[in-house]
Amino acid sequence: MRPIYLAIITLLCAVLAVAGPASAAPADLTVTSSSLDPAVLMKGDTGMLTVTIQNNGAEPVAIRSARLHGSGVVPLSDPYPSVGEIGAGNTKTFTFTVRADGGEGTFYPTFVLDFRDGGGNLRYPVPIQVEDTPLSASVIRKPDAFAESRTADITIRVGNPRPNNASGVQVVPLGSGFTVTPTSGFIGALAPDASGTVTFNLTPTAETDVTFQVVWRNGINTHTTDLVLPVAFGEDKKKADPIITNVEVMSESGGYRVVGDIMNAGLESARSVLVTPGQPATPIDPFRVYVVGTLDPDDISSFEVTFKTDGTVTEIPLVIEYRDDDGNRYTSTRMVGLGSAPAPIDEREDGGFPLVGAIVVVLVALGVAGAIYHSWRRA
Repeated sequence: MRPIYLAIITLLCAVLAVAGPASAAPADLTVTSSSLDPAVLMKGDTGMLTVTIQNNGAEPVAIRSARLHGSGVVPLSDPYPSVGEIGAGNTKTFTFTVRADGGEGTFYPTFVLDFRDGGGNLRYPVPIQVEDTPLSASVIRKPDAFAESRTADITIRVGNPRPNNASGVQVVPLGSGFTVTPTSGFIGALAPDASGTVTFNLTPTAETDVTFQVVWRNGINTHTTDLVLPVAFGEDKKKADPIITNVEVMSESGGYRVVGDIMNAGLESARSVLVTPGQPATPIDPFRVYVVGTLDPDDISSFEVTFKTDGTVTEIPLVIEYRDDDGNRYTSTRMVGLGSAPAPIDEREDGGFPLVGAIVVVLVALGVAGAIYHSWRRA
């Protein structure tokens, strides 16, 4: 071989030795995964997009920058201006903050890697789903009718029809004209197609609308759903219903005595039941008020009350007073006629014998005196 050719070959080998190994082709670099938190955005939501790449080649790959661009879902964070080399078999993760500015649907912002030394770039469309379906709320338990100052149990069910998890779910009653316990109910995390319930004790003081606001988070984004419950007063079909039966009126010295039975025809217990004569009757001893106590549904108890009137009254009301489980007070009346009972014998105000009794005593005394006088005349 000629010396000149040998010199050329030696020079080429030296250049190759100084340059080192060649960089891997861009085809050796691939996107292995992408993830979004939250997994599905709602319009206006902010999320964190994570893209992972891997070098599947045998040599390192030099990368100048990494960026994300697109429409519908737009990046909020800056590009990576300097990345460096990724060694053979190694992976690297890039994170971008994105916001859903478009409507519903699936959007494809593009992830771009720019290779160093004029090696071109890698472009990868990242699928991101945007869906505006909110959590749902419904009333699954409430009374047939509300009553002023009477506590009612309200149960709210919250469901998650979304394709991803909802976290921090709670229900908050809002409005005026009522008191409620608890002031909020916490459900927590709800998986897709899952549901949870919370119960409130609601005491209305006026007819009103109660708004049960469902608050939850989609990732770091807070959302709300409102459920409005109208509160209108009406007759409660389940409440206690004490009624009086088997009434008998008897006259006594100085007044009347009424005996009878009282039973609870309602579906709830009547507590602290009292029976007393109402105006124009005046209660007198020994039974001014008769304490019945608690009457459970279908329970029955006897009672008796004593009273007096001015002599012109033909009927008087018997007043029934009772309370429900929450301590609310209720009253009802039953009219009782006095016409079938004989008029009572009045007593003297000084507490002595009645007038009729005094007359009888006088007549008896006169008879005895006449008999003694007659016997004296015969003697």
